[in-house]
Amino acid sequence: MRWALVKVSLAVTTMVVVAFAVPLGLVIREMARDRAFSNAEREAAAVAPALSITTDRDELERVVASAGSDAGMAVHLPAGDGQDALELGHRRAADADIAAVRKLGRASTTGVTGGSTLLQPVALSTGKIAVVEVYVPESEVTNGVGTAWAVLAAVGVALILGSVAVADRLGVRMVRPAQRLVEGAHDLGEGRLGARVPEEGPTELRLAAVAFNSMADQVVQLLANERELAADLSHRLRTPLTVLRLNTASLGEGPAADQTRTAVEQLEREVDTIIRTAREAKPQTVAAGPGAGCDAAEVVRERMAFWSALAEDEGRKWRVAGADRPVRIPVARADLAAALDALLGNVFRHTAEGTAFAVDVHNGDDAVIVLVSDAGPGIPDPEAAMARGRGSGSDGSTGLGLDIVRRLAESTGGDVRIGSSVLGGTEVRIWIQLDGRAPATGGHRQPRRRRPGRLAAVYHRSRSR
Repeated sequence: MRWALVKVSLAVTTMVVVAFAVPLGLVIREMARDRAFSNAEREAAAVAPALSITTDRDELERVVASAGSDAGMAVHLPAGDGQDALELGHRRAADADIAAVRKLGRASTTGVTGGSTLLQPVALSTGKIAVVEVYVPESEVTNGVGTAWAVLAAVGVALILGSVAVADRLGVRMVRPAQRLVEGAHDLGEGRLGARVPEEGPTELRLAAVAFNSMADQVVQLLANERELAADLSHRLRTPLTVLRLNTASLGEGPAADQTRTAVEQLEREVDTIIRTAREAKPQTVAAGPGAGCDAAEVVRERMAFWSALAEDEGRKWRVAGADRPVRIPVARADLAAALDALLGNVFRHTAEGTAFAVDVHNGDDAVIVLVSDAGPGIPDPEAAMARGRGSGSDGSTGLGLDIVRRLAESTGGDVRIGSSVLGGTEVRIWIQLDGRAPATGGHRQPRRRRPGRLAAVYHRSRSR
């Protein structure tokens, strides 16, 4: 593209230069010729007054000498009144040309060796016609023409070179963004998902770069969502795996029991591998649309009924509060169930048997708070535990459980906090916003000016920990 643009510019500029320079050169040559013959006419006119007064040879020679020179001017006087024809100076014109000028009575030019002559008729006092001949050499006709043509040629070459340089710069300005776009597309096709194109250059290429970068961002987001979904689904397997692991404790001893426990442990390791592979995916949760959502109280009762069986096997005391009446939230049923399973699974996984736990649901005018608390040892560093994909650092912790809970809360504009519970262990507070505000950035929310009654107390108690 670059060289094509240079070639087009070179051809167009050359044609323009030729179209203007050739006629201008011809005009300059004609102007030089006109200037030379105008000078010759002035010399001939200087002799005309003397010829109209006298035909004396001596007088005319003095006039010719003062007007020009014998080598450049000649005077042809006709015969008459007993006088012979008289010629002064160096004659170059032919007799026929001189006779034709006398007969026609008007000036003319004729070519001679080394140049041209101007033949100017002059009327004498006797009524006869004399002819003044002025020689114009070829060097005078072309005087300055070569220099002018050289200047024109230099200007033309400069214009051509300048147009080529400008076209080359324009070509670079157009080609470089196109090359970067091609390289970016090639890199993206090779799997380098960080490839982006600078949004510069002409408008069309800049828009193409913007579209390419947007497409690349969408590809990265889609791949991240796919990995996140794989991690999410894998994490949901933790619930039945926990049940299996706890049930294997009651199998007793024997080869079959050992094989079952080994298989469950291997399955847990495989699930952890899948989660760790996908844990760097960028979290994204799409907010529920109008009319979507579920009854949080019903989901809490359902999941607690599931986990209560395990709690009884391990001798754990449990409690549910605030789930005796419907509590509508803008969250899908499956997402809330996955979040509760993640938190309750953490209780069973990271606390000793016999540790009590509780789930409380607090319903307010603009938000719903779900508290999951236990009487375990607590979390020493809540901020580290809330870091995306980091986990608590213990065996079997991938951090995706809290990520699932975080995404659920942030999809409504809420957030998640970890603090100390009234049972003496960990309390995870899930704030689910009901007024449809945009999700908060980074999991942090701006405190509201007014929080009614019991919900405000729960909120501030949780925030103060």
